[in-house]
Amino acid sequence: MTNPYLCPNCKTNRTRFNVIEQNPVSVKLDPATGSVVQQYGDGDELDMFHLPYKGAQKLIQCAACGVVGEEEMYIKRAQNNPRT
Repeated sequence: MTNPYLCPNCKTNRTRFNVIEQNPVSVKLDPATGSVVQQYGDGDELDMFHLPYKGAQKLIQCAACGVVGEEEMYIKRAQNNPRT
């Protein structure tokens, strides 16, 4: 987090943000009850129909308007609209 941010939605906030660190947990649910049948650990092999999570590990939320997005979106907006 050494790059300046600018909210791509409200286009005014450069200072107040929430950093959301994601920790995905792979589970298999019972289709009838929704209860967890199996929880996979980091080293466990997923079954053939269970794709591993490949999304962003960190998301940013604008603390002014509430929009959530990937960090790159906030960095690019700040680069395209430098402070004068």
